[in-house]
Amino acid sequence: MKLGVCQMAVSEKVDTNTKKIIRFIEKAALHSINIVGFPEMALTGYTKEVLSDENLNIIVKDALSEIKKACTYYGTAAIVGHPYKNGDKLYNSASVFLPDGSTFTYDKKYPTELELKYFEAGKKEPLVFTYRDKKIGVMICRDQNYPELAKALKKAGAQFIYILSAHFYNPKEARWKLEKNRAIPITRAVENKVYVLLSNFVGSHLGMVSLGNSLISDPDGAVVVSAGECEEGLISVCI
Repeated sequence: MKLGVCQMAVSEKVDTNTKKIIRFIEKAALHSINIVGFPEMALTGYTKEVLSDENLNIIVKDALSEIKKACTYYGTAAIVGHPYKNGDKLYNSASVFLPDGSTFTYDKKYPTELELKYFEAGKKEPLVFTYRDKKIGVMICRDQNYPELAKALKKAGAQFIYILSAHFYNPKEARWKLEKNRAIPITRAVENKVYVLLSNFVGSHLGMVSLGNSLISDPDGAVVVSAGECEEGLISVCI
């Protein structure tokens, strides 16, 4: 099984992001990658005009429908970060699309202090799904700071944990937090003896920057492959 991570820049336009995600799913299929994880909120980014749109759920649903079709067409699974509203409550979520049409959704359990001004904390159980006879867990960014969540995924049978991230900071903070943001997923891998696959953005968004460094760690904490600070692309590991 070949597992991949997509590192990408995000646009303020949902249509642009949707088309990019589908292009990367196609590229993953061409490289025989069976599943690819995208960054946190990859579908929309954090643009307030988008998140406050009264038609947000319709916009998101239509875009995810196109992504789901692409996963079936190309035979590659995808994990995509996106928002959704339940009544007046906004959630930071991840949806899993398998080629057979199966779909799973997880809501970020531990939003940051800033995010809590806009997003609700997720109440759903930790997500572990089965794909090609492998058990795969999902976390979203700040979730990785809580060891008990990774342990819960491991207890549920996870052999691999995807972490969808959006490490946007002011330029100085982005630089000095770089090593910390690499160390945490590696630590979760070692603690739980699982592969950890972290996807992150590159480039600027809303006046902040993200320095990429998406990575895949093996259960011993060795970084099998990592991405750079500036370029979009795919990284993968064959198990």
